[in-house]
Amino acid sequence: MKYLESIQETVYLSAGNAPQYRRIMRIFFIEYEKMHFQLYKEDVLELIREYPEFADYHMEQLKTDLDALVAWKNLTPIQDPKRVYTIAEYKNKQYRYTMSEYAVEIERMTVKLENLFLDSGNLSLNYFVRIENALNDMEQMNDQELKTVNEWWSNLQEDFKRLNRNYQDYLREFYSGKSDKVLKSIEFVVHKDRFISYLQEFVQQLQNKSIRIENTIKNLSQEMVKEVLERVIESELAIPHPDSEIQNLRENTVRENIFGKWQSLSDWFISSEKCPSESQRVLDITDEVIRKIIQNAALIVQLQNWGISRKEDYKKFIQLFAQCENMEAAHKLSAHVFGIQHVRHFKVNSARSTDSINSGVFDETPSEYELKPHIRTYKSRIHKSGFESKALEKLAQRNQYLKRLEEDKQLVTKYIKNQQLDISQIDDCISAATRETLLRWIVQANLTASKSGRTEYGQVYHITKREGSHTLKCEDGELVMPIYVFQFEDE
Repeated sequence: MKYLESIQETVYLSAGNAPQYRRIMRIFFIEYEKMHFQLYKEDVLELIREYPEFADYHMEQLKTDLDALVAWKNLTPIQDPKRVYTIAEYKNKQYRYTMSEYAVEIERMTVKLENLFLDSGNLSLNYFVRIENALNDMEQMNDQELKTVNEWWSNLQEDFKRLNRNYQDYLREFYSGKSDKVLKSIEFVVHKDRFISYLQEFVQQLQNKSIRIENTIKNLSQEMVKEVLERVIESELAIPHPDSEIQNLRENTVRENIFGKWQSLSDWFISSEKCPSESQRVLDITDEVIRKIIQNAALIVQLQNWGISRKEDYKKFIQLFAQCENMEAAHKLSAHVFGIQHVRHFKVNSARSTDSINSGVFDETPSEYELKPHIRTYKSRIHKSGFESKALEKLAQRNQYLKRLEEDKQLVTKYIKNQQLDISQIDDCISAATRETLLRWIVQANLTASKSGRTEYGQVYHITKREGSHTLKCEDGELVMPIYVFQFEDE
């Protein structure tokens, strides 16, 4: 379970000051590749200031960052007694810093991630040849020195690892989201033949080489393979390491690792009852990629053809039809241009010129039927038309309305005498409009505390109610109502 715990050495990749930490570790890694394994903080400061973004970087900042990296076990401080000249310098502890093993591998990983899209895989066939030659030389490894055996095993595993990694990286590009857009682009049609030829050549060679390597592995005796692998284990253990504890624990790990790698190599080329070999999977995936390329190219070409305008072709066909002397010639030209027709029967509610069941389509007069698309966004075309000016009619209606208002005003105001209108004094037969006007004035005044109101003609009035009632004669009947007296103010 200890291998499943959090890795403290990777904290600097996502810490708050990650750019500073990563720049320091990258400097250590670059110097590590130059065989400069140990650096003083003065050397690190000089190298980091060469970058424009760290031109103002100070020694105090560097000490703090180095202490953090030491705490995360990315750097290992080594005290340098050679540079100590005073007691103060000894107390300050002049250190040299070196990268830990974890830190080296982490920086290698970050460099690989940065160049991930620059390093593309390939389907090289040289690895098959070298693997086959190495397997043919396997029987001779029992008589070779341990150094030769170790070199043979390293070359075999390196070729197998590169073969496995390269085909995975190359075929992975065809399943990424970016490749889907590229494969469906029009520019890809020009290069599709190169891809297909490249993949087909790989498939043919893989079929031949994988069968030969499979037969070679099957022909190797299990005793001989075990003896050679034991020699490989012996050659690995013969390499000395400074850490004695690791040396004592290496035998089981090395044995498990070497036998596991040989089993992986065998499974890559030899199928079992439970699952097919990896080489067969590569063939299936490659065939699928080729089929995908051809299918996308066909769709792209079809889309291109759909976009071609055939206006001129249709014009030429119409001219040829117009030049036909009779219906028989038009039928022949239609058969030549359109080929065999797919008959469709349309039923519309339109009147026929004859009720005969023996008449053909060409014997009757043509009819037009408008087709509308069955989509929500369709809107029928709006037919634009002018509009008629009705200014004179509006003016006549306005004058008529004003005339009617003036007549109503005269009918009501004729009962006003000495700025007073008494309901009980109206003995004439009045119109319905006059009655409604009087009632409206009464209601409007009763709604106020002062019993006053204003007519639509601008006159201010007050009403008082007297005892008794009065029968108001109207054109549409008689109305018994209380006696109200309107008192109008002087204008």
